[in-house]
Amino acid sequence: MSKERRDFCIECRKETEYTLQKKDIIKNIKDKDYNFSITVAVCTECGEEMSVPGLMDKNIREIDEQYREAEGLISIDDIERFMKIYNIGKGPLSLAIGFGEVTIPRYLEGQVPSKEYSDIIKSAISSPEYMKKKLIENRERITDTAYRKAYNAAVSMERLFSVSDNMLRVIAYIFKKLEEVTPLMLQKLLYFTQGVYLALYRKPIFVEDCRAWVHGPVYPEVYELFRDFKYNPIDDARFALLSGMEDTLKANEKKVIELVVNTFGIYSGKALEKITHNESPWKEARIGYGESIPSNELLSKDQIMNYYIQTNNKYGIDTEDGLRRYIHDMLNNIF
Repeated sequence: MSKERRDFCIECRKETEYTLQKKDIIKNIKDKDYNFSITVAVCTECGEEMSVPGLMDKNIREIDEQYREAEGLISIDDIERFMKIYNIGKGPLSLAIGFGEVTIPRYLEGQVPSKEYSDIIKSAISSPEYMKKKLIENRERITDTAYRKAYNAAVSMERLFSVSDNMLRVIAYIFKKLEEVTPLMLQKLLYFTQGVYLALYRKPIFVEDCRAWVHGPVYPEVYELFRDFKYNPIDDARFALLSGMEDTLKANEKKVIELVVNTFGIYSGKALEKITHNESPWKEARIGYGESIPSNELLSKDQIMNYYIQTNNKYGIDTEDGLRRYIHDMLNNIF
């Protein structure tokens, strides 16, 4: 049940219900006009704006966020993610990237950074190589423990960029759409995404090659990224770097990922593994191998494409209904 919104309206001179609406305003900051969209409370009886508790603070946050976006400045949330990614406190982080010790703490309290300092922070977030360079330059300013933890985190971050940009975009979109994803589940969703995309558009959505491992199709580079999570849901601070990266996916790429996530994505990793074990590309690649014998046979993009073209001809996998029928049949071993 939604919470009733009521407060005192000075126009009606009584307590009334109100609704929250968006209002566009123009505000001058440093001799420059900006258009902001803020939240206002509107009385349902007289239609006038009302002053309600907490709304002024919300408006300040809204203006701050929109101003930073308009000027290309780092957000407070991004700075907090920065600290988490590199496993370092706000004071040591400030020193590590060449600032004064209280600079990052002030930014976290709401002070707006200059464009120069904002760009340095953005560069350190987006480039582990740049962060390592900054750490080395400012080695003597921080403790051995802080340096070692941040440097090791930067090395780990570099592994994230061992895969193609579009692979990262696809992973980022899968993570955005699903609350929990295990490494096994992620591998299978990537495989199905590639298969459906190949069938519908006759070209790959990412360049990485797939291998036939014991537990189904696997992208080895992605396996290395998340092997530490084993069978647990992936909770990786490094993916803060990918926030918004999915926005650069093409419309047809997003469409395919959504098709896969909305159908295959409701099943566990083990159920998805069972589906791939009933598909001819994996079965043919595993010919001659015992059930638990490791293999690293290539599942070529042509093999995957041809199989999913046939699947599309039979089920119509360009729709969720078609994919659901396919999944149902595969789980019941009657393909």
